[in-house]
Amino acid sequence: AQEEGTWPDGAEVFGGVDYLVVAGGGGGATNAGAGGGAGGYRASGYGPAPLQGTALSGLLPGVSYNVTVGGGGAGMPKVHPGPTGCTGTDGSISVFNVCGVENTSKITSAGGGGGTTAPGHPACFTAGRAGGSGGGAWGNAAVSPTAGGAGNTPPTDPPQGNAGGNACSSPGYIGGGGGGATAVGANNAPGSAGAGGAGAPNTILGPATSYAGGGGAGNDERTGGTAGAASPCGTGGAGATPVTGTNAGTPGTTNTGGGGGGGTWRFGVPCGTCRTSAGGSGGPGIVIVRYPTTLTGTITGPVGNVIACAPCSSKTAKFVASGTISWA
Repeated sequence: AQEEGTWPDGAEVFGGVDYLVVAGGGGGATNAGAGGGAGGYRASGYGPAPLQGTALSGLLPGVSYNVTVGGGGAGMPKVHPGPTGCTGTDGSISVFNVCGVENTSKITSAGGGGGTTAPGHPACFTAGRAGGSGGGAWGNAAVSPTAGGAGNTPPTDPPQGNAGGNACSSPGYIGGGGGGATAVGANNAPGSAGAGGAGAPNTILGPATSYAGGGGAGNDERTGGTAGAASPCGTGGAGATPVTGTNAGTPGTTNTGGGGGGGTWRFGVPCGTCRTSAGGSGGPGIVIVRYPTTLTGTITGPVGNVIACAPCSSKTAKFVASGTISWA
């Protein structure tokens, strides 16, 4: 294999490029639905040490590298089954260098799993969906406990996320929170829906910004309990509060990969349309690379894709939507 440093045409191979790659968060579910899982979080530095991977290597000057920024999954509409049956929609993957070698010159983060729901639909008593972080599960006293969706799916090292919260047997209809980058989603409890799992702070752009928090679950309006809180790091959406059933779950924060909050529910006739609210959509992801000023970067894409100066003789290229980057 070619060693880093040279290439047959004489071009210099380079590495040492740090990255943050966050996928789109999963959508929350309707009808006291569970929260969506955060998009997968992968970083080589500037964040929590246990989650730091190895910087990119094997890159070449003059090559255009494709960057994909994953969209957030849609929240489940208030009339269910929704587009994916019983859950919010999964988020989409984010990728640096689609054609590269994974974990060397390519990094892929998986979309967050959608949260699930069930009132009036026995076929929907299912676990949350797996993903970068898993979506929360749904349950009540009449059914066996259900598990939150698995996180870190497919597996990466360090892990890109955590599982969604479980739905333990409980009065009313309430679910678990979506998983986050640094913590699992909270399980439900009597009269209390699960909160979203915590995200991860990262300083690759300079100021600390949090990414990939799970969405909180919505509550059953009849129980008078509390909806699930947004992730502690503030990027996942909060579950809808039990007021009128018309307020949707809060969306995940844009370009942080936060999971969407679950919608609320109160029984009515016809079931599924009376006093229900939609789940919140997951937040779109983001891709950022940080490289030394000895390299000159050029990017493409919409106006929000920008190159900026950073401390320690470095620059950052931030992608809020898909584009390309090359270096000279």
